[in-house]
Amino acid sequence: MDTTDIAFAGAAEQARMLAAGTITAPDLLELYLERIARVDREVRSYRIVLADRARREAAAAQESLDAGERLPLLGVPIAIKDDVDVADEFTCYGSSAHGLPPTADAEVVRRLRAAGAVILGKTAVPEMMLWPFTETVAFGATHNPWDVSYTPGGSSGGSAAAVAAGLAPMALGSDGAGSIRIPSTWCGVFGIKPQRDRVPLAPHDDAWCGMSVNGPIARTVEDAALFLDVTASKPAPRGGFVKAATRKPGRLRIALSAKLPPTMIGRVGRPQQRALDGMEALLRDLGHEVLWRDPDYPAWAVYGHVLPRMWRGIYEDVQHLPHPERLEPRTRTAARLGSLVSDSQLAKIRAAEPTLAARVGSIFDDVDVLITPGTALGPSRVGQYQHRGGIGTLALVASRVPFNAIFNATGQPAAVVPWGLDAAGLPLSLQLVGRPSDEATLLSLSHQIEAARPWAGRRPPVS
Repeated sequence: MDTTDIAFAGAAEQARMLAAGTITAPDLLELYLERIARVDREVRSYRIVLADRARREAAAAQESLDAGERLPLLGVPIAIKDDVDVADEFTCYGSSAHGLPPTADAEVVRRLRAAGAVILGKTAVPEMMLWPFTETVAFGATHNPWDVSYTPGGSSGGSAAAVAAGLAPMALGSDGAGSIRIPSTWCGVFGIKPQRDRVPLAPHDDAWCGMSVNGPIARTVEDAALFLDVTASKPAPRGGFVKAATRKPGRLRIALSAKLPPTMIGRVGRPQQRALDGMEALLRDLGHEVLWRDPDYPAWAVYGHVLPRMWRGIYEDVQHLPHPERLEPRTRTAARLGSLVSDSQLAKIRAAEPTLAARVGSIFDDVDVLITPGTALGPSRVGQYQHRGGIGTLALVASRVPFNAIFNATGQPAAVVPWGLDAAGLPLSLQLVGRPSDEATLLSLSHQIEAARPWAGRRPPVS
């Protein structure tokens, strides 16, 4: 296995290689640092690479390996999205409005370290995690390694681009309205939004009024399951998430839908519809029962529930910044919209969540998994929204990504599995949505799809 093969091997396989002595933790780290220095000039997936600190962590990990210690991620480099705290490093949120570095790791980072992970760096995000593209005044634009004229998506755009380009074996993302699933779709990697509260958000609990979660962006389903095994708070499935992923799912009843939630304006592109049709054929070949059925999306779900929670969440986040005057105009617009959502209105909106979840979730009364396109269209070009205001940008980007945010409001798990490339050579995916707290079924079905249509070996032109 050459160095490029190792870089694209994924976290679980690298953990096995480190335990077997096939490679050392310092050598694995240096492999990535060399690749980042060479490749990330075009992609710009990292806001900062913590090279010296990571070298010390890798050396310590190797000492532990040499002493016979075994941990799930011992010596494996992991990238961290720049809305999550790493002790003594700035958490910038894609902005120059940030404050001083935190003095402690976020709980999810602490758990990754406890599992032996080496923190490689912090990945780029749009300002305040607002947009499905990763471009900021403060730090510039992140590019899609499949075609650098396109965005990798957002808000975990740097994390997805890094994993896709072989600049990290796995990365931490967060997802408040599709922010793991959208960039995973457009970068051709696996991403899962876990059940709400599955992975800790501390010290930023209840982010985006309860819609945001932390989760993995990974090369393989096994990698993502391993991430959940070492970070999850809620009880795991029997034997853990990795075992759940590798268990055969049995014969499932699966619903397919390309219906946009009401009030969402747009269309599903032909490549995305063909992918959904192809998934139907594959699932039937795998022995599943497949039907076309649309969820019961309430007419008020988007404008009456999702967007007010999102805007209010941004407003609350901005209140904690020491330099709000440095925010971009679009961010200030979003914060102003959030300021219009009063405490009493927010309380009513959040009180309506069980009703929303029950209506959308009623499809699971007689199906096990719902599958939609990962996004309705492919990614936008870098700079496409550069001169647009907040409202105009929202109207345009929403039509590309209508299938994601609704499941942040309901809280249930959802994953995206890579499908292939469109005519322009850009990745696309399908979104798998599960019952509340049923990541196990999503992982098992995703693993089965991965075995039938392997994606981990695909490498983008910029890698």
